[in-house]
Amino acid sequence: MSGNTIAVHLPDGAVREVVAGTTPLEIANGISPRLAAVCVVARIAPVGAAQAEETTAEHGQEGDAEMYAAAQAGTERLVDLATPLTEDVRLTLVTEKDAEALKVVRHSAAHVMATAVLELFPETKLGHGPATDAGFFYDFYREKPFTPEDLAAIEAKMAEVIARDEKFVQESRPREEALAEFDREGEFMKTHFVTRFTQPGEAVSFYRNGGFVDFCRGPHVPSTGRVKAVKVLSLAGAYWLGDEKNPQLQRIYGTAFFSDKEMTAHFSRLEEAAKRDHRVLGKQLDLFSIQEVAGSGLIFWHPKGAMIRKVMEDWMREECLRRGYSLVYTPHVMRRELWKISGHEGFYAGNMYTPMELDDAEYRLKPMNCPGHILIYKNTPKSYRELPVRLAELGNVYRYERSGTMHGLLRVRGFTQDDAHIFCTPEQIEDEVVACIDFAEAVLTTFGFAEFKVELSTWDENDRAHYAGSDENWKLAVGGLQRALDRKGIAYKTIPGEAAFYGPKIDVKLVDVLGRLWQLSTVQFDFNLPARFELEYIGEDGARHQPVMVHRALFGSVERFFGVLIEHYAGAFPLWLAPVQVGLVPIAERHHDYARSVQSALEAAGLRVELDSHNEKMNAKIRDFANQKVPYVLVMGDKEAEAEAVSVRTRGKGDQGSVTLAEFIARATTLFRSRSTEL
Repeated sequence: MSGNTIAVHLPDGAVREVVAGTTPLEIANGISPRLAAVCVVARIAPVGAAQAEETTAEHGQEGDAEMYAAAQAGTERLVDLATPLTEDVRLTLVTEKDAEALKVVRHSAAHVMATAVLELFPETKLGHGPATDAGFFYDFYREKPFTPEDLAAIEAKMAEVIARDEKFVQESRPREEALAEFDREGEFMKTHFVTRFTQPGEAVSFYRNGGFVDFCRGPHVPSTGRVKAVKVLSLAGAYWLGDEKNPQLQRIYGTAFFSDKEMTAHFSRLEEAAKRDHRVLGKQLDLFSIQEVAGSGLIFWHPKGAMIRKVMEDWMREECLRRGYSLVYTPHVMRRELWKISGHEGFYAGNMYTPMELDDAEYRLKPMNCPGHILIYKNTPKSYRELPVRLAELGNVYRYERSGTMHGLLRVRGFTQDDAHIFCTPEQIEDEVVACIDFAEAVLTTFGFAEFKVELSTWDENDRAHYAGSDENWKLAVGGLQRALDRKGIAYKTIPGEAAFYGPKIDVKLVDVLGRLWQLSTVQFDFNLPARFELEYIGEDGARHQPVMVHRALFGSVERFFGVLIEHYAGAFPLWLAPVQVGLVPIAERHHDYARSVQSALEAAGLRVELDSHNEKMNAKIRDFANQKVPYVLVMGDKEAEAEAVSVRTRGKGDQGSVTLAEFIARATTLFRSRSTEL
């Protein structure tokens, strides 16, 4: 559009002609002052630009600065409401109802925290302050440690900064000027960020609120007063750039919401999550332990936990056989040379344990099962008629994790991966990926998860050193996974740069009862390993061809899936998974013989039963079974013994009255075999 006017295209198809320099906030006010009041930021894109794929990124030590760099790349970007619009654009006003708006508020809250810290402790040097899924944090360098009293003072000072309602104003400075100023002030972390994420001669973006200025790309809420509900949570240490040789920073965590009501609900969810902590329940229910004398991150499965594991693994093996997989087993250690061929020695060595020398060669603990499955495939010639070959294994693998990163069952050093590898022709790949997604859905629904989200992890074309294979192969692989997801009609996010070194992958994240996301199932395309191992099959034309390969793990790991199950069910497992399904309580010693006959009948029907024959009162026995979250407790006295009946107490429902033993067995076995999550 010519002249001093521009065309602003809105999501509903309307086009507004406005004077160049008009801001998104002015456009929002023109639509409705009520809309303007709930707008947080705006999303803009040049007219004619393709809608950007929705992406997310995991931010590590570089946080804000990585966001700064990433924001420069796309055609669609978030901007402040005060940003002048100077050309024809597509404009979306992001309100408090949009998921991305909360992260903007939390990023602004991090700046409010840094403002408060510098006002209270002006000698402090600044790191970075990104938003996170749970809130935000800011890294500070200060020789004197912060105290709990300091954190309370920081939160109080943040309230003052918010009450001042200071505008967030974006400024720019020449790069060299910014670096010189940071050097003079000893702001070594800011110097690092500017050096790494800007180019010589480039103008550097800063944000000011009141007297506080921070290197930042933004965007931010219009003013500090929009950070309405904020709380300082905790303090932790974090080495600068994650390197133990660097200075230790003090990381202050906080969270922010649009209202006190939302914050209260958040802390209620945290309280509920604490009650479901699998580490606490694992000890309370005697499911598993981690023995420090044996080593961190190594799981000891106790009898009750092992029973649940058996049920999980039995289901998985039976389902694999039903779906055309062959079960295999491979060694825990293999020659180092094998890992060189596979590429793990070069691309994955940091996650592997150091080599061990034996009499004939160096060996390594396996971090993955795939090379072993490849050797099984390669052991005999294959014809196209035999493909696809599907090999499955519940295999123990070992990966190096730093001591500070391990977390109960959820992040360990030794775990069991429900791994499978499918060797097929290029024409079969799409059907096989679709079948893997079907299998993943079956896992989630069977174990009681009604909701899941899907991500497609692709490579970073600008970081070739971290990926094996040609550009052409990567494009073909990504396209194959996209088509499979489209066939299933599954919505997904594309996550650039998160692929494995050997190919792109589909990650299925389940949503638990508290709405938390858990990364478990994954389906990966691999064109790299078949080439490295020179895999072949004889095609219909009589010539040798190279198969393609699919990696898939649906539990992800048995340990992690079990940890998620504990928290999802708060230890109150559905009948088919419960390690003890029925607890028996004879009222007096004279009822023990009848109780033993009931036990025999229940066990003959396939139920897992525990008889409490201790010399204790009936109510104490019932309470013990309730504390162990046993689904059914059967009480037996004179009346029950005479009528061949049982008095049924159901978990969560209490006393259900007496029924005949035959009726109870019929009811319980039907429920057990249906794998229902209800009692």
